[in-house]
Amino acid sequence: MACPVARSLERVGEWWSILILRDALQGLTRFDEFEKSLGIAPNMLSRRLSALVENGLLERRQYSAKPPRFEYVPSAAGRDFLPVVAALLAWGNRHCAPEGASILLLDAETGRPLDPVVVDRHSLKPVEAGTVRLGTGPAATPALRDGIARRPMARPRAAGDDFKDSTETTDQGPADRAGSGRDE
Repeated sequence: MACPVARSLERVGEWWSILILRDALQGLTRFDEFEKSLGIAPNMLSRRLSALVENGLLERRQYSAKPPRFEYVPSAAGRDFLPVVAALLAWGNRHCAPEGASILLLDAETGRPLDPVVVDRHSLKPVEAGTVRLGTGPAATPALRDGIARRPMARPRAAGDDFKDSTETTDQGPADRAGSGRDE
């Protein structure tokens, strides 16, 4: 599978795995801690921990020889998953919690609630619908290049939006866009 989204879901797409990673990123390390936090059946937890270790997201470390006991800590790849968990938390609070947020992401030093957003590392612009498109990288297969090339470049339509095909050119500058109704 050449798509990085599909590959990522192959490794962590099962929802127990994402919740285990969430807990591991918050400092839980031991089997019984994960079991208690998640209310997950031991056989399922064992399979999910093994898969996360096999996929390089957790490292298994022995902390007791007799009896043999292990802890699970996020690897570098697992720690890189934190922004994904933060984005899911923010999205869930925004779109799936009509009663309000039940869990907040807080700044570790100040305790101030955070509102995570995905931004481009270079421009620091937020990555939002209508502002990005897919392109192909150096490892793309010819079939993937063809598939990406055939996709429409237009941004997704939101209710009430006037649709403009992205192939249309416009001289609209930042001042002209200010009244577009989009949150900047």
